[in-house]
Amino acid sequence: MHIDDQLISRLETLTRLQLSDEERAHVKKDLARILEMINQLGTLNLDGVLPLTHITEVVNNWRPDEVKGQVPRAEALRNAPDTDGVFFRVPRVLPDKGE
Repeated sequence: MHIDDQLISRLETLTRLQLSDEERAHVKKDLARILEMINQLGTLNLDGVLPLTHITEVVNNWRPDEVKGQVPRAEALRNAPDTDGVFFRVPRVLPDKGE
């Protein structure tokens, strides 16, 4: 993957950030270093190394689902900045396909 100004601009759009030229250069350098480190990991000999499936030795400690502390819909929506009466309305996060 090549890190260029177009990629940084796309990331700015997706994250809704406005970076200065200095910050863009810093992000570009950081992303390049991250990709270098990932490529180094790809060169490791992992023969005989089992994949890690869990961080700890704890086996699933499932508990039964219990409904607790429900709030009536009207009360939950009362302080919402925008609602359609049933759901919260939030600003669009993902760009249109054309962007």
